[in-house]
Amino acid sequence: MTQTLETPATSDDMAQLARLRKAYEAMRAEIGRVVIGQDAVVEELLIAIFARGHCILVGVPGLAKTLLVSTLSKTLSLSFKRIQFTPDLMPADITGTEIIQEDPITKERKFVFLRGPLFANMILADEINRTPPKTQAALLEAMQEHRVTIGGQSHRLAEPFFVLATQNPIEQEGTYPLPEAQLDRFMFMVNVGYPTADEELAIMKATTGGGHVELNETLTATEIIALQEIVRRVPVGDHVFRYALALTRATRPDEPEAPKFVRECVGWGAGPRASQYLILGAKARAALHGRNYATTEDVAIAALPVLRHRIVTNFNAEAEGMTPDKIVQKLIDTTPKPTEPRR
Repeated sequence: MTQTLETPATSDDMAQLARLRKAYEAMRAEIGRVVIGQDAVVEELLIAIFARGHCILVGVPGLAKTLLVSTLSKTLSLSFKRIQFTPDLMPADITGTEIIQEDPITKERKFVFLRGPLFANMILADEINRTPPKTQAALLEAMQEHRVTIGGQSHRLAEPFFVLATQNPIEQEGTYPLPEAQLDRFMFMVNVGYPTADEELAIMKATTGGGHVELNETLTATEIIALQEIVRRVPVGDHVFRYALALTRATRPDEPEAPKFVRECVGWGAGPRASQYLILGAKARAALHGRNYATTEDVAIAALPVLRHRIVTNFNAEAEGMTPDKIVQKLIDTTPKPTEPRR
């Protein structure tokens, strides 16, 4: 396997990476003043944001999913809208609609577009699986193209633009599971688990008394866009590209490189977007940690949130208790990592 060293970083690149690292630490510190624990969740969320990706957080009620997103929005100088998805929500309720308005002087009537809550930098799509597919689909164009089309007219969304959705995995009645095509638009699916005993004790003490935490803004929209560009410029060696490709292709049961447990338990594997997001996730993680190069370890850490929602298991997997997470973890454990070149 061919391995290449990345282009040496310039002094300006290193200064920009140091700036990103400092901003990352400041954001984590501000979020930590409100959200106790969930360190891995916070990191994955920030990786997705700086990689220009959307994120879906999955967990049972009461695990601070909504609090985490709203707290993050307060640390950024960005416009923020929360949309509570319900069974009666219509597409126009989130994208906006055209109304007839009369000019008070000329008395001429014309259509005027009233913007919906999608027109913000950061969107919290709360309980996204509680709204019908028609409304879920209204997010597709916004997530992919950063625009909405109403009455034949396209309207650009503000940059940067993120959709951070939450989903409850245990309530099936009255919910509409997201189709694979829409799940694929999310860079990461982040599992939000229960806190540890010490963290839960700290949560109890922090939330049952008085007091209010005033958060400090750490970054503006212009700064976030500039830092996203820095992430894109992080070099990646051929060996890292090939490792990410090997992980993605190993999820596809029809590929010759797929291991036996994948052929037996997976009905449908991840597409090329997964390979792209593995690299972008690795770049973002490397940059947030102050490194000017991505490694195979960065790819491995990004693999679970990137791949878990892109694998469709079959009846054999259900019978053997093989969840998508277990399959991805087994792939990480069994896929050989190329040796990192010396720097």
